[in-house]
Amino acid sequence: MKRNFEQETHNRVAFIQKCLNNAGASGVVYGNSGGKDSALVGILCKKACANTVGVIMPCGSRRNYNEDKTDAQEIARLFDIPTRTVDLTPIKDSFLTLLGTQTQLSAMAISNLAPRLRMSTLYAIAASENRLVAGTGNRSEGYMGYFTKWGDGAYDFNPIADLTVSEIYDFLRYLGAPEAVIAKAPSAALFDGQTDEQEMGITYKAIDAFLLQGTATEAERALMERYHRVSEHKRRLPPHYNCDNITPLSS
Repeated sequence: MKRNFEQETHNRVAFIQKCLNNAGASGVVYGNSGGKDSALVGILCKKACANTVGVIMPCGSRRNYNEDKTDAQEIARLFDIPTRTVDLTPIKDSFLTLLGTQTQLSAMAISNLAPRLRMSTLYAIAASENRLVAGTGNRSEGYMGYFTKWGDGAYDFNPIADLTVSEIYDFLRYLGAPEAVIAKAPSAALFDGQTDEQEMGITYKAIDAFLLQGTATEAERALMERYHRVSEHKRRLPPHYNCDNITPLSS
């Protein structure tokens, strides 16, 4: 069945406005990475609230300073979204040096540092300017757990969390987003040469087919179920102590 993107746009704009109204917030801030997800979030948020600002936050990867920055600026220009740039590379380098005196940092810890620095930046701006932080994660990433806990997985609201990657591409085409944003390989740009699909070992097309039609090869299903299982903690609030729900361990 053909999607009614006009109605979806209206509904998602209304959702954003309700979030702002309930929080008594006067604006939105989001990370403008130059990718498909942030493009859709930025467009929807600007339609919902004129006081929306996107923040470009390069953090170590050469791609951050080149095609991603160019695409982020183009999205901002086309949809009249005010944009700021905060270069986090010097902060990341200093942080790595400092932490390196205390522990042997793993590759995963280093990769997750950039998303967490970016989210700290967004929340600092939000707290200073009475804004809400918009999330930019999609359903496909969410199912796989392909996001950083307390990094890009942190936000005040998310207007696209129910959309798969393929649905986001369709939505962007409806809204008239530049093809460069849609056509390039999805990447968190956590390090040079990184792409989402290469790192996960599966394509978004396969993930979306599983989520939308329930179809997958045996190998694809096993891989996706493993990713989903080990990342469950990312989709839940952390456990907290409740004395009423404790069963004593046998001695």
